[in-house]
Amino acid sequence: MDKLAFYRQCVVDLLTKYASYNSSDSGVETQLIFDRERDRYLLAYAGWEKNLRVYGVAIHIDIKNGKVWLQHNGTEGEIGEELAEMGIPYEDIVVGFHSPSKRQFTAYAVG
Repeated sequence: MDKLAFYRQCVVDLLTKYASYNSSDSGVETQLIFDRERDRYLLAYAGWEKNLRVYGVAIHIDIKNGKVWLQHNGTEGEIGEELAEMGIPYEDIVVGFHSPSKRQFTAYAVG
């Protein structure tokens, strides 16, 4: 498996794992959105909990220029660490929701 295919599979596996955490008996639907052509991957929620509308993106990951970009992490999970544990090198993971000036102080890629 080439590097890009491996990264795609890791991202899909990770989002699928997080999607499995949602209770199936709630009124909130878990949505896995995989745009494999543009390498955009999202875990989102939509629905109703009693009289409250629930809608939002929990995790957004892109793959661009050979790197995995964490665009949003609305969970308490350490998404970057989990991707590294799956075999993606830190230097190929960009924490995109941190400013570029702060990224240089982490083990992750700057961009």
